[in-house]
Amino acid sequence: MSFVNQVEKYADLAVKVGVNIQQGQTLVIRTPLFAADFVRIVAKKAYEAGAGHVEVEWSDEEITKLKFQLAPDESFHTYPEWRAKGLEEEAEKGSAFLSITGADPDLLKGMDPSRIANANKAAGAALNGFRKYITSDKVAWSIVAVPSVGWAETVFPEEKGEAAVEKLWNAIFAATRIDQADPVAAWKDHLKTLDEKMEILNKHHFSALHYTADGTDLTIELPETHLWVSGGSISKSGVDFVANMPTEEVFTAAKKTGVNGHVTSTKPLSYGGSLIEDFTLTFKDGKIVEATAKKGQETLEHLLENDENSRYIGEVALVPHKSPISDTNIIFFNTLFDENASNHLAIGSAYAFNIEGGKEMSNEELEKNGINTSQTHVDFMVGSATMDIDGIQEDGSRVPVFRDGNWAI
Repeated sequence: MSFVNQVEKYADLAVKVGVNIQQGQTLVIRTPLFAADFVRIVAKKAYEAGAGHVEVEWSDEEITKLKFQLAPDESFHTYPEWRAKGLEEEAEKGSAFLSITGADPDLLKGMDPSRIANANKAAGAALNGFRKYITSDKVAWSIVAVPSVGWAETVFPEEKGEAAVEKLWNAIFAATRIDQADPVAAWKDHLKTLDEKMEILNKHHFSALHYTADGTDLTIELPETHLWVSGGSISKSGVDFVANMPTEEVFTAAKKTGVNGHVTSTKPLSYGGSLIEDFTLTFKDGKIVEATAKKGQETLEHLLENDENSRYIGEVALVPHKSPISDTNIIFFNTLFDENASNHLAIGSAYAFNIEGGKEMSNEELEKNGINTSQTHVDFMVGSATMDIDGIQEDGSRVPVFRDGNWAI
């Protein structure tokens, strides 16, 4: 299959499975400028599938970098109000949202971490209303990746320029099943498999999970009304969509005050244009009370201080060590991929749909039901080939959920 055909299939997958565009619907694409060629193919596929409008919000790595180098400090404390309100208005109208990732993970290396933290905090506050539509699955949304040169050279340092980009494209195609004869059918079969694991976990309805591995001994209590969800989702209007492409996870929410012990990361975390590596978090009654990193300590500390709830865990996701992404033996330095090669947790907000009735709850109601709400939601990877996870029943008995990094149920 030629490269052009694979890109066409990838765009088709994003439109028909990712956001599952509906007749007359608006598709909002949020994308870096380097992905322009791919975005045009997506727009063509969307219109062919019946989209009424395709609106594109562009960003540019070089402009972003220039701002962090030259803009005054006060500019990092604000976010364009028109942009936040525009996204909310489109969400209210029922538009679908496609985000494209793939920026250089070291884009802001050497920049003042406080500037990065302030920019993230301002964006988080301004986009809080829009985020509610996303975390409650009120709209169809999806994230896909397009390689930049900087990202590709980080993943494959032995290659340069277009050679690195081509190699990363091939890895993306394999991870998203584009290399199969019928990717759309392959994805439907894959989602059925994830649904089977979801149903088993919901049937057990564990009160807690206990993680053990090298550098990890962590117990996570689960809210009484928690729900496990797989990679497929359903919007408020009843449209099936897939938020992350690729996805290998089944996930739920942690009980905000029920996390105790310590956990060590197993893959680098790219956050705000900087890398955080080899970090350990220690929890007491849900709160991160100690955080140490071999690289990116200051960035990690700023992440945890983003708001009053950034020191708590939201999402709990189970991903087998043996998966199409993990089997590549590639560290992608991109959360969309690395989180789907590894069990992971999310610092900050949980998803509202991970508890019964959560989609219709206010933030205050969600907190009362035991899950964390925050402007932050940052996934970090903790899984490995040595990880065991036990599900703890109400009576204290244990059920093996993971053994040696893979499913045991």
